[in-house]
Amino acid sequence: MKALIVDDEIANRENLRQLLRVYAPDVNICAEANDVDSALKAILQYRPQLVFLDIQLHAQSGFDLLKQLDEINFEIIFVTAYNQYGIQAVKFAALDYLLKPIDIDELKTAIDKARRAVSQKQKNERLNYLLEYLKDDNQTRPRIALPLFGETRYVNIHDIIRCEADNTYTRFVLNNGESIIVSKTLKEYADMLTGYGFLRCHQSHLVNTVFIKSWLREDGGSLLLTDNSKIPVSKLNREKVRDALAVKFKL
Repeated sequence: MKALIVDDEIANRENLRQLLRVYAPDVNICAEANDVDSALKAILQYRPQLVFLDIQLHAQSGFDLLKQLDEINFEIIFVTAYNQYGIQAVKFAALDYLLKPIDIDELKTAIDKARRAVSQKQKNERLNYLLEYLKDDNQTRPRIALPLFGETRYVNIHDIIRCEADNTYTRFVLNNGESIIVSKTLKEYADMLTGYGFLRCHQSHLVNTVFIKSWLREDGGSLLLTDNSKIPVSKLNREKVRDALAVKFKL
């Protein structure tokens, strides 16, 4: 599999190159680039099947590179620091990313997924969604990509009533009565959605505050939602939930 490394720090490029040499010897590094311009030239010249793309590239970003391409016909694994600009967009699009310093197991998993996509010549619709997400500066009705077996569902986050943990899976309950089960943990989605009015009321539950109907005192406290589901509130989260309800109902 022919790959391109795009990172503005030579030490990071060298580290990734060494990891690939040891743990993914079938990945052939055709070129390296340290900024948007050189990366664009390398893509047009070498036609890589996989691009390892750092989100922050000097004064620009990896997204600036993607916006200049008429077509994205390669797989992308983003490489980023946790707090870098754009990581939220990558998560919302359910795209693969590696955090620095790179974890070997995560690297292997991401490469395996890219390898399968290349061999099956799958069109990466999540990249198109990422570009759509980035172009919408207001994000008034953002959607989240939910990877399912054989497809990706794009759900408006304001249509999500609640999320419930099921071991390493998360069940999304929508306001149309539909349930969607995704093979990612609730913690991952809690980190993504708390800035959009979602509240972690229990280790196993995340609720959209828009759909909270009332507070129930039974069993130590629970939330009644508009779909008539009763969601427990843990002792650890009780004060946080009460504060959120005070704001919602102007108490």
